[in-house]
Amino acid sequence: MRETLLVKMIKNPNPVDRKRRVCVIGAGTAGLCALKNSLEAGLEAVAYERGREIGGTWIFSEEMPKNDYDEVHSSMYEGLRTNLPKEVMGYPDYAYDNDIEDSFITSHQVLNFLRSYAEHFKLGPHIKLQHEVIRVRPRLDDWEVYIWDHNTNTCDPVYYDFVYVCNGHYTEPDMPDVEGMDLYEGKLMHSHLYRTADKFKDDKVLIIGAGPSGMDITNHVRVEAKHVYLSHHLATTPNTAFMGNVTQKTDVERFTKNGALFKDGSSESFDHVMFCTGYKYTFPCLSTDVGIQVIDNFVQPLWKHCININNPTMAFIGLPFNVIPTHIFDMQVRFTLKFFTGQRELPPREQMIAELEKEIGQRWDCGVYNRKKAHQMGERQFDYYNELARMAGIDNIKPVILKLMKDCGKKYIFELDTYRTNRYTIVDDENFLKNGKITN
Repeated sequence: MRETLLVKMIKNPNPVDRKRRVCVIGAGTAGLCALKNSLEAGLEAVAYERGREIGGTWIFSEEMPKNDYDEVHSSMYEGLRTNLPKEVMGYPDYAYDNDIEDSFITSHQVLNFLRSYAEHFKLGPHIKLQHEVIRVRPRLDDWEVYIWDHNTNTCDPVYYDFVYVCNGHYTEPDMPDVEGMDLYEGKLMHSHLYRTADKFKDDKVLIIGAGPSGMDITNHVRVEAKHVYLSHHLATTPNTAFMGNVTQKTDVERFTKNGALFKDGSSESFDHVMFCTGYKYTFPCLSTDVGIQVIDNFVQPLWKHCININNPTMAFIGLPFNVIPTHIFDMQVRFTLKFFTGQRELPPREQMIAELEKEIGQRWDCGVYNRKKAHQMGERQFDYYNELARMAGIDNIKPVILKLMKDCGKKYIFELDTYRTNRYTIVDDENFLKNGKITN
């Protein structure tokens, strides 16, 4: 238990002229990138990973919670294949091996890629496995970071000049509060704990949510289940024509003892409910005086979705969604390092706040006021990449990556049965082949 850990209070042992130090929280896709780029920038960097290996969300584990207070860190399920091609999932300076023929690959292949990335850039000596960051607190000129070493069951403070928060966002499920959930006598679960489809053999299942995971899990579960009901509020109906035992439904109005009443007035009965409703942004290790609050997944106040305005020697990597994940991680890290290393000067706090308020105001003006969409990008991502590149004087994402990403848009909804058979080949910085043919 954390309460029984030995905590040693010591003074900052580092001399004034020491090398600037960076703490990276997490050794997944974002954390490895932050570590690698920090080292290349001449900083002394350490990545702390509470798990037994690197890879974050790409690690498959059959682990289930032992009690109501237990956390499960993996969301990976059996048989998952990526919904983006590997050609856009590499790093700008380290791509997937061309010997892998398929573009849409398995989670194990992604994990092997991350291991090879760490090995190629010799990151191993700078990663501490089974070391959990349990508290981060700002001091006058640096950060006090308490590290729980699971190997020795001790907790000690270490001091850093900069902090990268790369803890991932697939640990705490976002469960909606729907009327009647307490009355329903079937089984309720979040996709976070989904592992294999055989659990639903010959049963009727309600799946709520038609995002990438909801659509993919529906396709997995329908093979074993007697019938699957897919509840969503998408404006355009997804293609489930090839799923013979899947019926699409509107949002749930309320649950009943054996099923649910839907907003279109229809009702169904079923044995299981699975919520594919996303996750919450949580940062349990950050003290309140870090100056960050999270309200309905709106992490604020951040400058350009990454730099902590109240303590600008801290950066959050990977909050924007509907983006090119690995490339935006790398770009955010390179952007923030320009300021951390003094190559670029941050604007005054008042200006950063004004820019944040302007952008959020524009978002609210474009549609429904929804904090959960504060970090959503979509088409905005391309302006975002241009802005980061221009402001920090860093290389932008190559045009071919942007073009390829656009070609993949929404395929998981409209072409779920066929899109993973596509094979892409990058020809140069501008062009790619799709199934052997040039695509503009």
